[in-house]
Amino acid sequence: MYTLLSNSLSGDEAVRKPAESTLAQSENLPGFCSCLMEVITAKDLVSQADVRLMASLYFKNSINRYWRNKRDSSGITTEEKSHLRQKLLSHLREENYQISLTLAVLISKIARIDYPKDWPELFSVLAQQLQSADVLTSHRIFMILFRTLKELSTKRLASDQRNFAEITSQFFDYSWHLWQSDMQTILNGFSSLSQITNSNASHDDLHLTCERWFLCSKIIRQLIVSGFPSDEKSLQEVPPVKEVCPLMLKAIQSLLPYYSSFGERYPKLFEFIRRACTKVMKILVAIQTRHPYSFGDQCVLPLVMDFCLNKIIDPEPEIMSFDKFLIQCISMAKIVLECKEYKPIMTGRVVDENLVTLEQRKKNISGAVAGVLTSLLPNERVVLLCNVLIRRYFVLTSSDLEEWYQNPESFHHEQDAVLWSEKLRPCAEALYIVLFHNHSQLLGPVVVSILQEAMNGCPPSVTDITSGMLLKDAAYGAAAYIYYELSNYLSFKDWFNNALSLELTNDHPNMRIIHRKVALILGQWVSEIKDDTKRPVYCALIKLLQHRDLCVRLAASRSLYFHIEDAAFSQQEFSDLLPVCWKLSFKLVEDVQEFDSKVQVLNTISVLIAYVGDIIPYANELVQFFQKSWEESSGESLLQIQLLTALKNFVVALGYKSPMCYTVLLPILVSGLDISSPDELLEDSMQLWEATISNAPSMVPQLLGYFPSLVDILERSFDHLKVAASIIEGYIILGGTEFLSLHASSVAKLFDIVVGNVNDRGLLSILPVIDVLFQCSPSDGPQLISSTLQKLMVICLTGDDRVPTSTSVKASAAAILARILVTNTNFLAQLASEQSLSMLLQNAGFSAGENILLCLVDVWLDKADNVNYVQKKTFGFALSIILTLRLPQVLDKLDQILSVCTSVILGGSEDATEDESSSSDSMSSSRPQFPSKEFRRRQMKMSDPINQLSLENSVRENLQTCANLHGEAFNTAMAKIHPSALAQLKQALKMT
Repeated sequence: MYTLLSNSLSGDEAVRKPAESTLAQSENLPGFCSCLMEVITAKDLVSQADVRLMASLYFKNSINRYWRNKRDSSGITTEEKSHLRQKLLSHLREENYQISLTLAVLISKIARIDYPKDWPELFSVLAQQLQSADVLTSHRIFMILFRTLKELSTKRLASDQRNFAEITSQFFDYSWHLWQSDMQTILNGFSSLSQITNSNASHDDLHLTCERWFLCSKIIRQLIVSGFPSDEKSLQEVPPVKEVCPLMLKAIQSLLPYYSSFGERYPKLFEFIRRACTKVMKILVAIQTRHPYSFGDQCVLPLVMDFCLNKIIDPEPEIMSFDKFLIQCISMAKIVLECKEYKPIMTGRVVDENLVTLEQRKKNISGAVAGVLTSLLPNERVVLLCNVLIRRYFVLTSSDLEEWYQNPESFHHEQDAVLWSEKLRPCAEALYIVLFHNHSQLLGPVVVSILQEAMNGCPPSVTDITSGMLLKDAAYGAAAYIYYELSNYLSFKDWFNNALSLELTNDHPNMRIIHRKVALILGQWVSEIKDDTKRPVYCALIKLLQHRDLCVRLAASRSLYFHIEDAAFSQQEFSDLLPVCWKLSFKLVEDVQEFDSKVQVLNTISVLIAYVGDIIPYANELVQFFQKSWEESSGESLLQIQLLTALKNFVVALGYKSPMCYTVLLPILVSGLDISSPDELLEDSMQLWEATISNAPSMVPQLLGYFPSLVDILERSFDHLKVAASIIEGYIILGGTEFLSLHASSVAKLFDIVVGNVNDRGLLSILPVIDVLFQCSPSDGPQLISSTLQKLMVICLTGDDRVPTSTSVKASAAAILARILVTNTNFLAQLASEQSLSMLLQNAGFSAGENILLCLVDVWLDKADNVNYVQKKTFGFALSIILTLRLPQVLDKLDQILSVCTSVILGGSEDATEDESSSSDSMSSSRPQFPSKEFRRRQMKMSDPINQLSLENSVRENLQTCANLHGEAFNTAMAKIHPSALAQLKQALKMT
């Protein structure tokens, strides 16, 4: 094993390759991991760190692959696992850091699987070893503890959380006491070092203690955050919060004074201070998020919040450059100010006393914390904080301007919400937005005053990058972010006409700073831009899209997106700007390099396609754009998703002229529908497919050939059933008999896959498509899917309909069977008599002696009020046909049958008239008709026998047939009908 590992590190490929191959073939053999463990722990190989590290990596990979016994592999035997667990716990004092880290990771992986069932002694052994450990050993044990606790904390079952709570009770006290002891040791060591002049002496022991303390801090975080239920729900105080948080804050306060003095003299310790202060503040943020009520205690929240506010408002000079720490202070202030548990609770009276007590306790705690925050943030301090955020943190620095100059795209995207917690200025902006939201009436006039001061101090003609220009940039940003509140204090029209529009007349390169903020404002204030200002704002955005600076163009593109998507977007005011807008958008896609930029501009192009009306004049350019963009997006799934969405909008916008984009569309579509393509593309590819079919004027051979892909997709998953149903319907309506003759087996298989294997919601998606199939093909359709119809028969006759969705399913299935009786009577009789159906019904609990057709009649009668007008009329026709059967049971149901038919004839005429008029109105008012899916659907509806035939005539004729068949028994049955019902029947049938 040692030789193989050594050879696998060789620079000679002839030596390395065979060794790697042998190791790969051996990794699932019994004893492989044990051999690796011997190499790792061998005392005579301590100096061979590279070989031992390689052994630990192979060991970790083997654990990942073979520790959990799988059906397709032999795994590691129980005996070997036991041996390895013992061996790992006996080798805690590993001197090589990388090897010790790898071993800690693999112990955590094993613990996730084996603890507590197969490795109950894990934590007790670690605890025992800690009692007598030196600094190095205890550091390594804490590495193991941290990794293992992190792994176990992600297990969410109640039993796993109880196990974690037990670990917390076992380790918290020891860890906390060691943390405090190490902190004291560190501070004593720092104090001594600050007083000596020789900085060359070794500080390895102190540094190791620092690292152990750092690990200990992370472990305490895990124990407090995951070892107790969140007090937000339990309202149970978490005692360690009150004990730990003040001392953690004190640790930060004690370490910070050494931040400036250790910079050059003790670089390793300086780096530790940076990491420690940032990490501990992060831990306090995590504890507040998990246990807000315990954190809100008088001995925690005021201390932490006051410290953070002081560091934000008035930091020491050396802290000003400590961005990572300031970000955590700002984050803490932000989450406290927006914490819903600290807001006054408005609740009504609750009947249940226990709930009243719970709500009252929440109210009391929230009220107390709100009082603390009010005392911490009086109006003067709120105004001061607002001023500091705008005047100091919003102002661009020289390094910001350099970053902008070097990489304008990255600089633009740093403003995105996902990055707000990683950069100082976006973090400050996030705090400002929360602060303004909480104190809008107080701060509205303050922000307007700062804005006015900044505009007066830097008129639009100023081109030098002065402090005045940078303050104006900051003030514009402040006004942009809180438009929804500031509009009460500031007229956008006046602001735009008197200042913003004038800024754009100055084309000096330095004005990019202001122009970028103007672009931002135009997008943020979209809801406040009224009709008389829309046109100049649109023109301003187009001008900004032509800017020389990429960052400004991206800001303008995003704002343009907001305007086009806005409900009040004016196509009329924008129409003549479209040609240049398309040109500039295409150019921007070409010019940007970053993925986020391409996605953003694609979004703008997508909404342009969807909302700007006539797209035909730009169709050829768009086809070329999609062709090029798709080729360049290879391997970028998220970018391809945006392209698919934009392409779908393009197809819909083209309508019946969509074939003009088939050269680019069809190859993209076929690649997206390939089941070997990335899953994340499938949903958008199917929506594109559905849009293509819905807007196609005719069926082309390529589209016809794609249909079997739907079978493959639905065999894998029903995730996209709703859109799949619309696609099937589109093919049936558009393809007609040509499609059905070519893909009969696929259609049959699809319905068979779905019906009987999906829930009620799934069935409600697919049943209307079956109805469309029978409208298109009343004679061949039922025969094509006879096995599916048997399942529908079972649903109708045995299905449970105690919930609304089941009732709807049963009613829709019954309407389909009723349609078959009306349009293909012989087939329904044949279906009802099939032996395979009898077997299915018996298996579902249907009584063997029952007459299937009469049982269907009961369902039609029962569900007549649960269906739409056309379905109810279908029931009427089916029941009318039942009157012609020579069965005495028909007379028992005569009253109900005639009641349903009467209600359809008398009550339905109004619905029918409304339906027809709306159909004719939509046809006359729309553009010239083309044979799209919707147009064909309307034609099919108008020619549907159910709509064309007269139920009144059918009932009149079949009632006469019934009288002739049953003679006197018929008269007796008619005599039992209530006089008022009989009168309504005569009125419906126009009988005297």
